[in-house]
Amino acid sequence: MSTATDTQKELAHLARALKAPRLLAAAQRLAPIARELNWSHEEYLAAVLSQEVSSREASGSLIRIKAAGYDCVKSLEYFDYDFQPAAPRDVIAHLSTSAYLQEGRKIVLLGPPGTGKTHLATGLGVKACEQGHRVLSASATTWVNPLTASYRAGNLTKDLAQLRRHPLLIVDEVGYIPFETEAANLFFQLVSSRYEHESLIPTSNLPFFGWGEVFGNHMLAEVISI
Repeated sequence: MSTATDTQKELAHLARALKAPRLLAAAQRLAPIARELNWSHEEYLAAVLSQEVSSREASGSLIRIKAAGYDCVKSLEYFDYDFQPAAPRDVIAHLSTSAYLQEGRKIVLLGPPGTGKTHLATGLGVKACEQGHRVLSASATTWVNPLTASYRAGNLTKDLAQLRRHPLLIVDEVGYIPFETEAANLFFQLVSSRYEHESLIPTSNLPFFGWGEVFGNHMLAEVISI
């Protein structure tokens, strides 16, 4: 009969083989609870595996959030609705489910500086990361630099296709600095490449006039003015 030590060694080996380093700790932590509460073998196994899945999901979320490129990570939970009562709580709560990503919808956040547009855009992006989606975020001027280099190298079509591997792009501060003609054209191509396919969240201090023509269809864009 295997000793307790042999069992622990076997569990450690199996955890390494499964590439689940946190599984052993979960098994050890939950074992006395299972004995005390008379869990069945199936209940104990489900509890251990649930701990491993939760740990993996949390780790994956952190990796996706870091890869998104946020200047500062801000969550929706800390958005101050008292400071900005114009922000529609019910709409933002619905968007936090990331259901709009399935339809490739665009979310346009409009308002003067200091109203929380970047916070909301980042918060929605963080929610998407936590729900398993890849996100990229940068200011409009930062987006233009690689797009310009790609265009001049003849790689724009290929690079725009690669960006479509990310269900959500965030383009912050559109309009704060006027685009030159080439930059404006590249931004239009970025938007067009995601038409009816992937989502985009631009923030801007500009009025909505003309945004419908950019997106091609008003029904594909959710406009939030704050």
